[in-house]
Amino acid sequence: MASLHTQFAGIRSPNPFWLASAPPTDKAYNVNRAFEAGWGGVVWKTLGEAGPPVVNVNGPRYGALLSPDRRLLGFNNIELITDRDLEINLREITQVKRDWPDRAMVVSLMVPCTENAWRDILVRVADTGADGIELNFGCPHGMSERGMGAAVGQVPEYIQMVTEWCKHYSRLPVIVKLTPNITDVRLPARAAKKGGADAVSLINTINSIMGVDPATLTMSPATGGLGSHGGYCGPAVKPIALNMVAEIARDPQTAGLPISGIGGVGSWRDALDFIALGAGTVQVCTAAMVYGFKIVQEMASGLSDYMDDMGFVSIDDFRGRAVPTVKDWQYLNLNHISKAVINQSSCIQCGRCHIACEDTSHQAITATKDGQRHFEVKEEECVGCNLCVTVCPVPECITLRSLAPGEVDRRTGQPVLATHADWTTHPNNPARATAAA
Repeated sequence: MASLHTQFAGIRSPNPFWLASAPPTDKAYNVNRAFEAGWGGVVWKTLGEAGPPVVNVNGPRYGALLSPDRRLLGFNNIELITDRDLEINLREITQVKRDWPDRAMVVSLMVPCTENAWRDILVRVADTGADGIELNFGCPHGMSERGMGAAVGQVPEYIQMVTEWCKHYSRLPVIVKLTPNITDVRLPARAAKKGGADAVSLINTINSIMGVDPATLTMSPATGGLGSHGGYCGPAVKPIALNMVAEIARDPQTAGLPISGIGGVGSWRDALDFIALGAGTVQVCTAAMVYGFKIVQEMASGLSDYMDDMGFVSIDDFRGRAVPTVKDWQYLNLNHISKAVINQSSCIQCGRCHIACEDTSHQAITATKDGQRHFEVKEEECVGCNLCVTVCPVPECITLRSLAPGEVDRRTGQPVLATHADWTTHPNNPARATAAA
């Protein structure tokens, strides 16, 4: 039977599912309930000291992007780091770790960017028995205006400097949490590694405004008629997070740096995507806030069942397996040809594929046959773009078929020239042509 036990940057946990630093990890009551439900670890909500007092708004802190059936797609928050007394947090962390010695206890930290401030809080956190620290260099609102959070995470030199301080003053594993509000996430990841970081976690939330109230024409949500940009998370950010995780995993300068994946994890399938792209653990916030802590049970059982089906014994058996398949565009096989195929037995004749293709794509799907409503792919027009597969409401009703080498593409009248393995040396490969030039 597959084992979900993980060792991440020297931190052990019974499964790779951790709660991210956020409202669900703000106090012992929440964390105890989380561990009772089965979470493998938590990152305690960000602690701070030596700066201006932290005061949260007493009004709307959250906003949401909902589907027409009110499923949550994206989540926005303007909540700051913990507003609870540091001593209370430290006492609770100490007790929870004693009560749950097999669970990962990581403490998120954010203090002003001075060596003394970091040194002082590191000493106090070490006394709790915590397993590691996470440096919050990602928070995009409130704290960044004070020169912390994303204000540090957007400057690689600051990241390296603070990481070096933390490695100097603490023996705990140091995880650097990265901001997505940056052009190239590899640069801060490289800086973290240069500073001696034991791991990185990403992504933190994305700068966002959720909308405008049409009656008052004020941004929404708002408190007393005014609002602020917040941090965007939830299912909608997962593709962005996966790209950034993969960029770090395949960057030669950060090779081997452990990654904790964050952003839209709400199921075992989401976790699988992150792990296959290089993550050693995944952190969850939004899904827990929407569905409660017991969601971890379905995540763990689903991932375990998948691993059993695939013959994987441990997380490491498939961690990073998808990374070699992620390439820059110029390395894609331009001789690969796919064609859409409609399964007529499962087609419900809704016509969405035809409308999408006719109006916005390649006019490759017919609407009638022998005077009757009928949808069929015209291979001579199809470019395999996948739009029809995406808009079809019936799972697997429309699929893509890959043409075999030598098979004639009806659109061009030419045979498929190269297999995937042949493409690296094929004369039509623009990457090869560029290298030759």
